[in-house]
Amino acid sequence: MKVRVGYGLGVAGLHRDDAFGEFVDALERHGFDSLWLSERLTGDAPDPLVGLAYAAGRSTRLKFGTSVLVVPGRNPIVLAKALASLDRLSNGRLLPAFGLGVADPAEQQGFGVARGERAAWFDEVVPLLRRLWLEDEVDHDGPRFHYERVRVRPKPVQTPPDVWLGGIAPSELRRVGRLGDGWLPSFVTPADVAAGRVQIEKAAAEAGRAIDPEHWGVLVPYVADGAGSGVPDAFISRVAARRPGVDPADLVPVGLEHVVAHLRRFVDEGFSKFVLIPLVEPASWDEELRVLASNVLPLET
Repeated sequence: MKVRVGYGLGVAGLHRDDAFGEFVDALERHGFDSLWLSERLTGDAPDPLVGLAYAAGRSTRLKFGTSVLVVPGRNPIVLAKALASLDRLSNGRLLPAFGLGVADPAEQQGFGVARGERAAWFDEVVPLLRRLWLEDEVDHDGPRFHYERVRVRPKPVQTPPDVWLGGIAPSELRRVGRLGDGWLPSFVTPADVAAGRVQIEKAAAEAGRAIDPEHWGVLVPYVADGAGSGVPDAFISRVAARRPGVDPADLVPVGLEHVVAHLRRFVDEGFSKFVLIPLVEPASWDEELRVLASNVLPLET
C-alpha cells in the first residue's frame, strides 16, 4: 500500500492574491504529493480548473486534483476537452474528483440544475467523459445529451484519468461502486470509511467492477500547533449541519502529533491517499508546510 499525502485549501481562499504562487512553490519544494482545489462558486476559493492550470505551469512534479468539481450543469464535451488538455499539458498529473455540488440554493442557481436532477445528470455524464477520453468517435443518445461521431482531442496522457468520487450517503456509496475509480470522502472518521468501503465494494461487485486497492482516500481537515484556540466555530457549525451528532474532535486533529496519529488510524483501515486541509490559514505557508512535511511525509511508503 502506497501512502501519499497531498494538500488542499478546501473552500477557503488566501488572504493575499500573490500568496497562491508561494503556496504552490512550497508544496512542491517540501515534497507533498498533490494539490487539491475545491469548487464553490459563491466562496473565496479560486476556480479549480484555473487554479490548477496555474499550478501545473508553475510546478514539475506536483500532481493536482479537484475536491470536488461539480458535474451537473457542465457540458460533457467542453469538460472532457478542458480536463484532457490539462492532463496532457501537465504530462499526466491530473487527479479529477467529481461531485454533485452542495445543497445550497445559491450554488444550484449558478450551475442551473435543480437539486432533484443532479444525480441523473451526473450518472449520464461521468461514463460519457471516459468514452470521450478513450474513443476516437462517440455516439451517445441519452436523456440530456445527444451526440453523433463526436471527437475530443487531444486525448489525455492517462488512458483515461482515474475518476475519484466523494460522499458518504448510501446513494453516494453505491454511485462510487458503479462509476468511480476511487473514493475521497470528507467529514469522516476511520470507522465511517471502514463501513463505507464495504458498501462500495459490494456495489462495485454487483456492477462487475472492482476498486483499485490503492484508490481509497480521505480529505482530512486539521489545525496546526499554535493556530488559535482549536477547531474554528465556523467549522463546528458545518459539522453540526452535515454530520449531526458527530463530535468535531473526531474529525479534526489539533496539533501535529494528533494529525499523524489520525492518519495512522486511516492507514490501519486500508486507506492510503490523504488530502490535508488547514482550518486556519498560517502566517507563512513555507514554514507551515515545512513543519507539516517533516511530521507527516515519513508516513509515505
